[in-house]
Amino acid sequence: MTTIRMIPAHEIVRRTYPRPPPQEQDEIAMATGKAIDGALAQFGYELRQGRRPTQTTITTVAASILDEALEEAAVTITAPVREATMREVQEVVRAYRQSAIAGLTRPKTRVFVVDGKVGVYAQPDYWDGRGRFFEMKSYRAIPPPPDVALQVRLFQLAFPKFEAVLVCLDRHSRPVASTSAVVPAPTSEEASATLRLAYDVGSEFGQEKVLEYVEGPFVHYALPPPPG
Repeated sequence: MTTIRMIPAHEIVRRTYPRPPPQEQDEIAMATGKAIDGALAQFGYELRQGRRPTQTTITTVAASILDEALEEAAVTITAPVREATMREVQEVVRAYRQSAIAGLTRPKTRVFVVDGKVGVYAQPDYWDGRGRFFEMKSYRAIPPPPDVALQVRLFQLAFPKFEAVLVCLDRHSRPVASTSAVVPAPTSEEASATLRLAYDVGSEFGQEKVLEYVEGPFVHYALPPPPG
């Protein structure tokens, strides 16, 4: 059996670009993000079943997720703030409905392996099942900031034959704006730096697994030489 250190892509991003401890406003923003993700997941599922989900149904799902997330964070919000938050969720759902990702599914997790010793789980938000994957942000991320750029590069290494598309449903704009941009494939230098980073972070923080028990598909890379 072959042992390997496994780490998810989002953990590499978090370790590379750590954030300060969340304040109350951050907790509210994260709860809102969870509500949006849940609403879009439910909406997409209904579309794939050939149904036309009502705004009431989706709002109910989002409200339940929002309340649960706020309770877990031990944060309370006033009724006006909650109403404004739910309107924000509804506007994002409307923008999603008109976007290229409406009704698409999430791909199965893929793994890229570096030097046979570190593996990275990678799962973008959506794909078309043919040649494109999509990462969605509910804020303006075009051009992508460093953490988003790293996240997409990690996905590109796991899906090397796919075109990467960043989709932004900016919940902070009025009306909610839907924008998208194709993210160019990483240069050889960018790919090498990302593989080296994944190897270093995975070696330190990854969990030891038996490779034969890890589900693929897999992409294998050799560890690039150290810079300089």
